[in-house]
Amino acid sequence: MMPSLFVAHGSPLLAIENNEYTKFLTQLGQTMPRPKAIVLFSAHWESKVQKVSSADQYSTIYDFGGFDEALYKIEYPAYGDQQIVKEIKGLFTKSGISFEMDTQRGLDHGAWVVLRLLYPNADIPIVAMSVNPNLTPEEQYNIGKALSVLRANDILLIASGGTSHNLRALKWQDNGQVDQWALEFEDWLAHQLEKWDLPVLYKYDTLAPNAEYAVPPYGSEHFIPIFYALGAADDQQKAALLHRSFRYGNLSHSVWQFGSFS
Repeated sequence: MMPSLFVAHGSPLLAIENNEYTKFLTQLGQTMPRPKAIVLFSAHWESKVQKVSSADQYSTIYDFGGFDEALYKIEYPAYGDQQIVKEIKGLFTKSGISFEMDTQRGLDHGAWVVLRLLYPNADIPIVAMSVNPNLTPEEQYNIGKALSVLRANDILLIASGGTSHNLRALKWQDNGQVDQWALEFEDWLAHQLEKWDLPVLYKYDTLAPNAEYAVPPYGSEHFIPIFYALGAADDQQKAALLHRSFRYGNLSHSVWQFGSFS
């Protein structure tokens, strides 16, 4: 049995940096039981209908601009798994969840930056998944819930995004100080996740302190992956914060584990 994870993917620069967070993710990949495969929801793949990648081999997408040239030379040659794709199609059909297949799209940086830190050899099959910010949190949760049985087959579900992610508020000249509004939002979120208080979590945008700063209306796609990861552990409903740090004043690097290894 594998858990599900919410992993913040931060700035693309994480791919070439050596810091507290990159060291944590590298260590996590080395110490976790090795999964049979990974199903990954990325904040950078948005669609109105749930997309499921059926690619046999993934290209590497550089969906960013203005960064160090070294980033554009990185490749993460991950491959897919048609048997797991077939299982996902069956589970979505059984749950009445509409979906479409995608054979062409590569892995965006929300996927490959995280995967490369956890599993640098690109030797674990991946099934990439989209997210839909237009759904309600409960609908997002139910998509993850439909896939929860995959965890019993040693398949790791990862949702990649960011809980405090406001690009307009970032302080690129990082002095190590964290904005109070980000801390208050993250503390509130941690409290609700540990209680697994879904009715309150579903209303995060009106109930959480400073939600309008942490999850601005133009950027909810980075927050909502956490509901997919939560739903994938509905059978256990246990939440554990594995790591939390900040960059640029308020950009959170959080890793949440939902469910447990067994």
